[in-house]
Amino acid sequence: MKDNNILLDKTLHVAARIMKLYKYLITEKHEDIISNQIIRSATSIGANANEAVYGISKADFIAKLHISLKETAETEYWLNLLYLSDFITEKEKISLVNDCLEIKKILISTINTAKENK
Repeated sequence: MKDNNILLDKTLHVAARIMKLYKYLITEKHEDIISNQIIRSATSIGANANEAVYGISKADFIAKLHISLKETAETEYWLNLLYLSDFITEKEKISLVNDCLEIKKILISTINTAKENK
């Protein structure tokens, strides 16, 4: 995996979108519990993908990508909860969840390829 690839770009883009959502939730909705959870999980996706690039072994690379995958699933959970709790609109939820689904597909494909090439 190289720097400036589609996975790293997408994870950075999603983290930036979630940071904007976080600001909105804190200032406009006065919601700080779920906001703190989603900012942690969403920013962890890209952080772990970036760490994977510099993994000390193939196993480390795969493990870091698995963490990114788990954090992506957690981010989706918080987005769904925010929607069901009327903090975000359905359109906002769908847009962000679709970004998460794209990332999950890339992560799963990358993990499977890395496992096959062991």
